[in-house]
Amino acid sequence: MSATLVKETPPLEEPVLRKPSTRRRLVPYWLLLPGIVWLLVFFALPMVYQASTSVQTGSLEKGFEVTWHFQTYWEAFQEYWPQFVRSLLYAGTATLLCLLLGYPLAYLIAFKAGRWRNLLLVLVIAPFFTSFLIRTLAWKTILADDSLVVDALNTLHVLDVTSWLGWTEGNRVLATPMAVVAGLTYNFLPFMILPLYTSLERIDGRLHEAAKDLYASPATTFRKVTFPLSMPGVVSGTLLTFIPASGDYVNAELLGSTDTKMVGNVIQSQFLRVLDYPTAAALSFILMAIVLLMVTVYIRRAGTEDLV
Repeated sequence: MSATLVKETPPLEEPVLRKPSTRRRLVPYWLLLPGIVWLLVFFALPMVYQASTSVQTGSLEKGFEVTWHFQTYWEAFQEYWPQFVRSLLYAGTATLLCLLLGYPLAYLIAFKAGRWRNLLLVLVIAPFFTSFLIRTLAWKTILADDSLVVDALNTLHVLDVTSWLGWTEGNRVLATPMAVVAGLTYNFLPFMILPLYTSLERIDGRLHEAAKDLYASPATTFRKVTFPLSMPGVVSGTLLTFIPASGDYVNAELLGSTDTKMVGNVIQSQFLRVLDYPTAAALSFILMAIVLLMVTVYIRRAGTEDLV
């Protein structure tokens, strides 16, 4: 009887998982190190310095000393609360105008521009090719009393309405709240359009086709599909517009008057003219706290944290 030889297969060896070397595991941290150092040197340290300045007492001649004088915060807010209210009002109005003007334009670029899309995007960012100061100074000519814009507004009786609302003075636009808001709207409009365009451009076109197949009207499609999916862009655009606008002082300085000064003008004056550094630092932290609180509430109410 012959024996059958069966060739035995060797057992499979379990793969050995090698731990990455210490040097390889540290690579991501080394890549993050320059950014962390940058934030520490140019953000965290100045914040700590300004925080210590806000609780100091003294003068520039005798020197300032940390005395933990937190009363400076209350005194600064009590004296300059109208400027805080004015800053938030101007920034909120400019943000709303940027949204109303920017959303249709972003929608046009994302869905209707076709081969003109790149050209329109270049035109949106074209103001950045010139200085912020030059752009604002140009509005002094645009809104001058004898300009074509003011003549057109007078012809259409728009200034009668804005004068009744207190945003202009008679037939004059320059040195009024309307001029400051116009400057803010123009200067920060690209910060609204670009996030909106990015968010709208990401929307899958098949969703619009599906809405048409379900007999949805264009208005219903926009209300149920387009606008909800563009909310990350809306939130990002409003934040990128409102936050810098609330602390801006250039537009109020060049286009406004003493009655239209914002809190940024007060801080600038306290730092460079009055030389009251503790009050200026306290005002800066109060503004930062107010804006941070408003942004937190806004993001939660908007129902999205997926920012563009």
